[in-house]
Amino acid sequence: MDDEMSDAVDRIEATGVPPWHALSVESARRVEDEVFTPDDRRPVEFVRNLSIPGPRGEIPIRVYRPDARDVPVVVFYHGGGWTLGTLNSIDGVCRELANRADCAVVSVDYRLAPEHPFPAGVDDAVAALDWVAEHAATFGGDPTRLGVAGTSAGGNLAAVVALHAREFDGPTLSRQSLLYPITNHAFDTDSYDENGDGPLLTRADMEWFWDHYLRSPVDGRNPFASPLLADDLSGLPPATVVTAGHDPLRDEGIAYAERLDDAGVAVEHDHYPGMTHGFLSLTGDVTTADEAMDSVAESLRTM
Repeated sequence: MDDEMSDAVDRIEATGVPPWHALSVESARRVEDEVFTPDDRRPVEFVRNLSIPGPRGEIPIRVYRPDARDVPVVVFYHGGGWTLGTLNSIDGVCRELANRADCAVVSVDYRLAPEHPFPAGVDDAVAALDWVAEHAATFGGDPTRLGVAGTSAGGNLAAVVALHAREFDGPTLSRQSLLYPITNHAFDTDSYDENGDGPLLTRADMEWFWDHYLRSPVDGRNPFASPLLADDLSGLPPATVVTAGHDPLRDEGIAYAERLDDAGVAVEHDHYPGMTHGFLSLTGDVTTADEAMDSVAESLRTM
C-alpha cells in the first residue's frame, strides 16, 4: 500500500470506528457523517441547497458552481452502500470537482435503505437527472453537456442511471464517471479474497449493505442493481472508471470497464494499485488521491 495511504488508514482506524456491519444503521449513519464530513470546506463560488420533486416526495440536492456560467453539469451520487451517506459526507469531493473541473455539480440525497430498498434509490437518481436536464440553465449549467458520477454505491447508481437513460430515452449524457463502483451482487472475485478484511471496507460490510438494499436476493440479478449483468452495454456514454488495488470492489470495477470497452464504449480506466476504497476523499493527505482527483476532473472537463 502507498505510504501516505497507509498513514491515512492508520489515522482513520485510530478513531476507533467499528466496522459498519457491527453497528446499527442509525449508529453507522451518525459515525459516517461525523468521520467523513470535512472540517475545512474548500470555497466554491455558488452553493445552494434545494429540494426537487421525486417519485415519493421531495429529494434534497446541493448545487455547486464555480464563478462561471454555461458550464458542464455533473449529477453526483454519494456512496455509503445505499444505506449511509449525506450531502455533507460527500461535500468535500463535490467541492473539489466543481473547482477542478470548472463544472456545476448537483449532489443528490437519494432515499436510503433499509427504509427505502431497491429500486427507491434508482428512482430518485433517475428523477434527479431528469430534473437537472430540464432546469440546468437556471443555475448556470449547460444541459447539452451533462454527465453522471458517483463513488462506490453512488458509482453503481451513476452506471445504472446511464443504462436507464439509454433504455428509456432519457437525457443524453456526455460522460459517466464511476469511482470505485459497485457493479455486481457477488463476492467471488480475487479482490474479495485479497481485501475481504479491508482496510476501510470489508466483505462483511458489503454483505451488510447488499442485505439492506435488496428486497430479496432475486433483485441482485437485476441489471439496475448489478449493471455488470446487463446483456448489452453498447450505446452508453463515454466512461471514466476508477479502481483501487486494496479494495474488495476492485475486480468488479475492472470487469465493468472491460465490458464497456468490449461494447465499443470509450473508456478511460484509471487504476491505482496502492490505494484503498474511498481514497478520493483523502486528497488533502494522499498525493496519489490528489492526482487522481485531477484526472477525474480533467475527464469531466472534456464534456
